[in-house]
Amino acid sequence: MRMRPTLSWTPDTSLPPGTTDLGPVADALSTGGVLVLSGAGLSTESGIPDYRGEGGSLTRHTPMTYQDFTASARARRRYWARSHLGWRTFGRARPNAGHRAVAAFGRHGLLNGVITQNVDGLHQAAGSEGVIELHGGLDRVSCLSCGDVSPRRELARRLEEANPGFAPVAAGINPDGDADLTDAQVADFHVVPCTVCGGILKPDVVFFGETVPPRRVARCRTLVAEARSLLVLGSSLTVMSGLRFVRQAAQAGTPVVIVNRDPTRGDQHAVTRVALPLGTTLTTVAERLGIPVDDPTAV
Repeated sequence: MRMRPTLSWTPDTSLPPGTTDLGPVADALSTGGVLVLSGAGLSTESGIPDYRGEGGSLTRHTPMTYQDFTASARARRRYWARSHLGWRTFGRARPNAGHRAVAAFGRHGLLNGVITQNVDGLHQAAGSEGVIELHGGLDRVSCLSCGDVSPRRELARRLEEANPGFAPVAAGINPDGDADLTDAQVADFHVVPCTVCGGILKPDVVFFGETVPPRRVARCRTLVAEARSLLVLGSSLTVMSGLRFVRQAAQAGTPVVIVNRDPTRGDQHAVTRVALPLGTTLTTVAERLGIPVDDPTAV
């Protein structure tokens, strides 16, 4: 399944509006066997913007496509300049209450897995184990020629050395770690090659227009088939890469519960959509279930 930068979709006004009743979320978790599917909305409270929510980055930013990245050295220079600057902010993001609640649910044996559409690594940083990164992770870099995978921090060091003094002011940071910069701001940026073969480096993420690895999709489908319920957190489900799992669950009669402030493309398949902030919702549910959520500010 190929991802697309934008997708025309209009919410179905015939569907009931979102609720503030946390009962379905608590009931699903208390039963156990919950599969979490998370999207960009879960990370907004960590300072990483959403794509399609209120003020979402798609209103001003078109994500890099695989086709543009592989076909144009100019596009790659623009991407790496913007991504290098964005990484300085993106890499400092920390898990929020929502991520920590998901990790707590996992520690208490209530989850059968976590699938995330995010590339920020915040689920793992919060303590969740066995997370499937559907779209990869920005903390890794791969070579398109030899396939070597290396840490992003190593590339960041090399780019710093190749571009001393590079510190333009960005208009904003996007969910893919890309900073908003003008062509003039990136014109003199120097891209570095793979240290193994000299090939083209790419973040180890699935760009729009690129195919999610079939084995990864198969692992996700297995988790959906084994789940007692599917809990969608902070995803508009606009692109098929996530929506297909909601459809699979619904077709199998597996309850789907969505927590998202705005309507989603999967609402018609859900038992309910809770239209509340994710951090508050998940920590409140954890309290109801008697599950402590780690507070990193506590002494």
